[in-house]
Amino acid sequence: MKEDFNGDKVYSESVIEFVTIAGEFCTFVENTLRFTKSDFLDKSRKLLSLIYLKMSLLPKFEAIFEDENERFVTEEDWDFIHESVKRKLGFHDEYREVFDPVTHEQVEQSTASVSDNIADIYQDLKNFISLYNIGNEEMMNDAIWECQLNFEEFWGQKLLNGLKAIHSVLFSGDDLSEDEDTNNENPEDEIDTSNWIISKRQDDLRKEEE
Repeated sequence: MKEDFNGDKVYSESVIEFVTIAGEFCTFVENTLRFTKSDFLDKSRKLLSLIYLKMSLLPKFEAIFEDENERFVTEEDWDFIHESVKRKLGFHDEYREVFDPVTHEQVEQSTASVSDNIADIYQDLKNFISLYNIGNEEMMNDAIWECQLNFEEFWGQKLLNGLKAIHSVLFSGDDLSEDEDTNNENPEDEIDTSNWIISKRQDDLRKEEE
């Protein structure tokens, strides 16, 4: 552990603002099926824009622990978010891109999807919030550090790609009324996060800290 660690930094105004918007985004996408397609796209556009801004305003963090951070989001959780968004957007989910966010090189035109982007962003933000909410300042520090790193190297570009696609759809003049199979979604189809392994693992970690 670093001897000069200042725990107050994890409670700074910019961090709290980022935690707040990240939490709002996660709750929003967990309830994707409650929104109309147009409302989902419009709120996604606003939240993703704020996430990028608030992340960019964070002070730089450095890791304290050598061990890897705890993971909370499972493959099943990712799949649920991905399928919910894909189902909601229908044929508006896929878009064309010519930039590889991993290699940072121009590539041949390929197809990407908003649902992939949102599920990947959700996974990182949910892992971040779940660890941050444990309340251990060293863990909170490393949660922010890892989220920053992943933003810079992975999902920051995905966010911009998805945001560009969402903007294009919203202002394209397309009919955003939903397909018959996505209308009148049953709330029972939505996810009950109270029983997620995320919540249970958070409780376990809190008890370990007591």
